[in-house]
Amino acid sequence: MGDGRWSVDAYDAAQRYREERGLSAFGHSDAMRRLSRLQWRVHQALDPIGLGVRESRDSAEHPESVAIAVLFDVTGSMQLVPRELQARLPNLLTAITEHLPHAQILFGAIGDATCDQAPLQVGQFESDNRMDEDLRRILLEGGGGGSMQESYELAFYFLARHTELDCFTKRGVRGIAFVIGDETAYPMVKGYEVASLFGHGQPQDVRLEEILRQAQVSWDINFVIPGGTSHGRNQHVTGFWHNLLGDRVIEIGDVSQICQTIALTVVDRVMSQRAR
Repeated sequence: MGDGRWSVDAYDAAQRYREERGLSAFGHSDAMRRLSRLQWRVHQALDPIGLGVRESRDSAEHPESVAIAVLFDVTGSMQLVPRELQARLPNLLTAITEHLPHAQILFGAIGDATCDQAPLQVGQFESDNRMDEDLRRILLEGGGGGSMQESYELAFYFLARHTELDCFTKRGVRGIAFVIGDETAYPMVKGYEVASLFGHGQPQDVRLEEILRQAQVSWDINFVIPGGTSHGRNQHVTGFWHNLLGDRVIEIGDVSQICQTIALTVVDRVMSQRAR
């Protein structure tokens, strides 16, 4: 995946089409809400079941690809984040591709594997308007439990074991990943949850710190905590992530700063790696 180029004109045309017909930008979520909650399902294109790997590859059109992954919590008040990303996607892509014309972006979503229908959703690495399609297919479940924990560790598992990046294997440039949330992770990747989610044999449980270490081999992982969400200013949450990731925790005022934060961080981190 990852061929083609982003077109603002195509994005604007799609937006106008939906507005003229009174259609939502998140059609899959709207379709699911016409069903009972137990019938809600991840869109087929984003379903981890049977997932091998998501690939960010070089091509004739993009000879020096740079992988970017943006995975966000879609429980409770965090549903504002994908809406903000979708509305400001042209600004985000313009800011990134000005410096990194071969960026390939994957969008995904995180819930709670203990109680949600969609604990993990993952798109493809794309360079064109298909990334907008993946973003709009995300199920905005709005669930989550009451323990101030969500399944962020499953996002790290995905990054560690289900991605392959030419930028890293060919040039030693790690991909840039953003996990966006306002709660803490569970302390363990549970093998039975992985087996159910990915549809393959049950692996051993893996501690959070270990799966994060594995993911950080090929990914520069950042955790973004927006203010204005349920727990965005909770000291237990911010302390948890600072202890785990140090200066890779980014606290922002509110969700409106998400796109600018991602763009500036991507450019800074990739340029820093290339300068070494």
